Amino acid sequence: MWFKRMELEIWFDKYQYEIDYDIGESAVKTLDVKDLDIDLSEISLRYGYHRGRPELRERIAGQYPGLKEENIVVTTGASEANFLVVSALVKPGDHVIVEHPNYPSLYEVPRSLGCSVELLTLSFEQDFKPDLNTLENKITPKTRLISLTHPNNPTGSMISGEELQSLIELVESRGLYLLFDETYRDMTSAEQILPPAASLSPRAISISSMSKCYGLPGIRTGWLASQDKFILDSAVAIREQVSISNNALSEEIALSVLSRREEYLQRARERIDNNRTVVADWMQKQKDFEWIYPEAGVVCFPRTRSHVQTDNEKLYRALAEKYRTFVVPGRCFEMNNRHFRIGFGGDEEKIKKGLDHLTKAMEEK
Repeated sequence: MWFKRMELEIWFDKYQYEIDYDIGESAVKTLDVKDLDIDLSEISLRYGYHRGRPELRERIAGQYPGLKEENIVVTTGASEANFLVVSALVKPGDHVIVEHPNYPSLYEVPRSLGCSVELLTLSFEQDFKPDLNTLENKITPKTRLISLTHPNNPTGSMISGEELQSLIELVESRGLYLLFDETYRDMTSAEQILPPAASLSPRAISISSMSKCYGLPGIRTGWLASQDKFILDSAVAIREQVSISNNALSEEIALSVLSRREEYLQRARERIDNNRTVVADWMQKQKDFEWIYPEAGVVCFPRTRSHVQTDNEKLYRALAEKYRTFVVPGRCFEMNNRHFRIGFGGDEEKIKKGLDHLTKAMEEK
């Protein structure tokens, strides 16, 4: 059993604070404290509830039809929620199937816990859509957990409500669990938005956070939702060995923002819709890049065309070091480095400038 650093986070560590044009981030524009209109002066800096502040859990539960406060555990970001769920459900030697590409901890955590991790790889040629028949064929007698993310990071792909229901029926019929990362769920049109997986079955666990849709990654607040008491109790037992409870200031900020949830989400959706068009217009003019249009979320996963002869790693580093512009190489997701992630949740003008820099860096290849 061992843990290793994620290439994605090493890349962020190296360049995140050295650039001016971030077109690789997977969230809407980060907010400042002054943007929130919150008075934190009366918050007691004591230890918090181990499951999360009751008022916050109740507010979050309102997003999950049929679930209540007791079905929610508030965590230190969605990353901790993922760690807690996986640690609660699997043991060394278990088989875990994880959709790929994805946020790396979704497969690194079960690997580090001694599991056999099999990737359900999404392909450019299939519009980054998961093949559920392929998924079913990967199930073995040792399979314990299946993990998917939609809207997907880094591809922006979606599944349908019917496909989600098929997933639910599959895990129920095989006695498995479904870990469904819904971090980007609210970056979806009203026609596409999926029902929360945890509301559909005790065999499904939903994970989400304040980071992506609300632009608050710095408060490190996420949660898991489940109907299964064993999972909820186990998650608390594990986090008592790691983080114990949440940051009091962060929980207050999360509660305040979620009390005005639609106000924040509406602004975020408008920004995303506008900036997606900006990226689409840019892509239409490119002879060296190709992509699958992102159906939802705030990221896409273009690649250099097959005729392009270039060292992509040098391209991404030159973009950061010469043009102070940030994208994320495909290798950070264990994908071919022809791919790279673009995020379009920031300021429109900075996105346009960053894309212009990407064009110039490619011309200099």
